[in-house]
Amino acid sequence: MAQVATAVTNKPAWVDLATTDAEAAREFYSKLFGWSLEVSEDPQYGGYATAKLDDKSVAGIGPKQEGDPSPAAWSLYIGTEDVDGLAKQVQDAGGSVVAPPFDVGDQGRMAVFADPSGAFIAGWQAAGMSQFVGNIPDAFGWAELNARGLERAVRFYETVFGWTHSTSPTGDGQEYTQFEHDGQPIAGALEMSPQIPVETPSYWLVYFTVDDVDARFQKAIELGGREMVAPQDMPGGRFAIVSDPQGAAFGILNVPQQ
Repeated sequence: MAQVATAVTNKPAWVDLATTDAEAAREFYSKLFGWSLEVSEDPQYGGYATAKLDDKSVAGIGPKQEGDPSPAAWSLYIGTEDVDGLAKQVQDAGGSVVAPPFDVGDQGRMAVFADPSGAFIAGWQAAGMSQFVGNIPDAFGWAELNARGLERAVRFYETVFGWTHSTSPTGDGQEYTQFEHDGQPIAGALEMSPQIPVETPSYWLVYFTVDDVDARFQKAIELGGREMVAPQDMPGGRFAIVSDPQGAAFGILNVPQQ
């Protein structure tokens, strides 16, 4: 996970992948993003690997827990100074505690929650892990909530994390919600399209910043990934969405610096 400092409290603090084949996933992402993966030798971490870029910690990859029926998926963690207190706030705001706060070795303390729309999100109170680095090439760049009943979810995140939001038209009749914290954009949200099968739950999607969306998308496909949303322009940049060979969805994006 990541060291909690003022910079990440109530902001994205870590992302990691729980997958059905950790070794294959490590190979896929190391080739796609140039990550070096350091697998912990401590058995209490169950083969969890930290992805690094030039000694900077950018993500984690680990095997799903035995008996977990959920599909492979990327998770978003929000930094907190008190994950136990955060769990109570989540419940008071209409969310639910999926995994109550627990220690992760000597690295920190975490919990998993579901917002009122049903989307999972985690809280992370760090102790010993290295600082999480995002918003650099080949690292975490954005997170986006796709929700059924977005209005309830927006109220939840504003209440629990102190976020504010603004909206803008997407051009297809929808509105895009942008969450902000301390005046800085930190995540986005959309009402889930009615065209998406009803059995698809609300979810957070993790995006990684790349220098060339089209080239990286093609590389992901060549490595065994699957197209979900082909490269296309968005206001201010370009993005695509793919799933890795184990079925975990993620996005890639490029937003040129102004």
